[in-house]
Amino acid sequence: MTNTILQDPNLASSAEPTLLGHPPGLFTLFFAEMWERFSFYGMRALLTFYMIKGFLQYKDNEAYAVYGAYTALVYTAPLLGGILADQLLGPRRAVILGGLLMAAGHLLMTVEHTIAFFTALALLICGNGFFKPNISTMVGSLYGAQAGKKDAGFTIFYMGINLGAAMAPIVCGYVGETYGWHYGFGLATAGMLIGVAIFAAPNRLTQILILIGGLGTAAAMPWLQDSLLQLGVRLFLSASLLLSAGVAVVALGRGGLPKQAGAPPADPPLSRMLGGQTAAYLALYAGLALAIPLAAWAVQRSQIAGWTLAVATAAALLYILAEAAFRSSATERRHIAVLLVLMCFSFLFWAFFEQAGSSLNNFTDRNVDRVFESRRIQPEEVGQILRFRVLARTTDPSLAQLPLLSQEQLGFRFQDRAFTISDLARLRDEAMKNPNNRQTQVLEWPITQEHIGMGIAESEIPASEFQAVNPIFILLFGLPFSALWAFLNARGLEPSTPVKFALGLVQLGLGFGLLWYGAQQADSRGMVSLAWLILGYLLHTTGELCLSPVGLSLVTKLSPARIVSTMMGAWFLATAISQYVAGLIAALTGVGQPESPEGPAATIPPPIETLDLYADVFGQIALWAIGAGALCWLLAPLLTRWMEDDRQNL
Repeated sequence: MTNTILQDPNLASSAEPTLLGHPPGLFTLFFAEMWERFSFYGMRALLTFYMIKGFLQYKDNEAYAVYGAYTALVYTAPLLGGILADQLLGPRRAVILGGLLMAAGHLLMTVEHTIAFFTALALLICGNGFFKPNISTMVGSLYGAQAGKKDAGFTIFYMGINLGAAMAPIVCGYVGETYGWHYGFGLATAGMLIGVAIFAAPNRLTQILILIGGLGTAAAMPWLQDSLLQLGVRLFLSASLLLSAGVAVVALGRGGLPKQAGAPPADPPLSRMLGGQTAAYLALYAGLALAIPLAAWAVQRSQIAGWTLAVATAAALLYILAEAAFRSSATERRHIAVLLVLMCFSFLFWAFFEQAGSSLNNFTDRNVDRVFESRRIQPEEVGQILRFRVLARTTDPSLAQLPLLSQEQLGFRFQDRAFTISDLARLRDEAMKNPNNRQTQVLEWPITQEHIGMGIAESEIPASEFQAVNPIFILLFGLPFSALWAFLNARGLEPSTPVKFALGLVQLGLGFGLLWYGAQQADSRGMVSLAWLILGYLLHTTGELCLSPVGLSLVTKLSPARIVSTMMGAWFLATAISQYVAGLIAALTGVGQPESPEGPAATIPPPIETLDLYADVFGQIALWAIGAGALCWLLAPLLTRWMEDDRQNL
């Protein structure tokens, strides 16, 4: 079968080769997006911890403000990146430019300097703006005559996103917390460069890169673990990665991504406007040089990001309302009203859901028992000195024989005060920076009467790894959910989109309710069982699978054709605002007081003192989410009726 080169990448030909019934280019894009998400979520898994425990030594509220502004701008930037691709670059060049900017951002995160840190975040924001919308556009462009398979193609692509998001905390998170932040960020850089190379390198070299990256990562993951639970997760992800890499290599052998896919427009509108391509590209690079420091400034001063989003939201809403009032038919007005109402519910969902990278991440670090115990301190040990090793991994055999200093010591008295997560973080940081100084590698702990019953760790799972729970659940349940909707649809029982939104919000609320309930069952130190965290994430994921896949599809179905891009932009803008508000909600859980007026370092209280604060906020989120879901359920018949004017089963 020949690999016919098409003049128009948006036109598919039956003579083109396929793999598993899909264009081979789909699997190339799958692997590129997988590595991009690996780098993005690898950095995200470490970001909050790095700001609080790393050289910045931020208090919780400072870290949450930066995190909220950063994620908000990350979701806003694709609006501009998509426009620039349409008007000048084309999706392929935009993806390559975005990937290189993101790789530079990850690499710059390894530099311990405030300016470098915020510049790195700005590079990631701008890079994501070019990368994220345009790779998805390229997936859609592969299907022309095979348009009926587009939904299935995007489902496969979605699996690639979540495979990368699942591997990232497992690899970057574990390495960053165990060996040093910079190693985790370095791995994120490598993942991004592999993703870019898939677009820029010849097919044969790309196949080699995919095999090296896939085999190397799959082989490394089972070694980056300290427990059977971690090993099981890594074996599952390694098998998934190897299968994906094999399919991608075969796809490249059948031609991979067509050279014309994502090509720039023949006569770029921006070039005409500015008097030629040279002038247009100079303007693009000048604008980018200005955007990077502006983005860095906006992230550092999160209020700027908030006001920017507020102005953009007001402008978008006024434009949409004017379109509905003056240029739309009665049916179009009802459809626009449905979209605006569901945007509000989507906004609430993501504002609550995105606690995962901020407050829920810190709750996992401080109040969730992530330790597998080997034993407990016995009465006969009182008066002895117990020697702990500070780091989980060591090459010194004598140190490896010592028990690990871990979460199990939090809240117990050491040197006349309670031992805290801040103490543990500082000891580990010193040990990482001075690996040859044995005094930093060992902590001598005097055993007193109050230490009887204190746990001794066999191993401890880094908190950042639990950022992988949600994407792993999506990998496990994504296809079954799709099959469930198809099964119900065939029998006329599939819920309408508003009902799915209601189900998503209720399940999200129940997930936070489980976290609240788990906090009520905490032990005497304020530590919560790991099972409650996993169950909470499970309900968050099933809620996401009810709401997320149908949102963007609904925008394309209900929007009047003349403003479909505007409505899509408004939908993304609502998501960006939810990220900013998520940071404000997370700030309600902020803890830690400065140790001295002279320094920014903050001490996190013992777990028993932080437990109620997290429980109260999570309980309130649960009530708000369930209440919003109930309201959406009540509105569902009306919204569904407005949608059914000329469309069924939306």
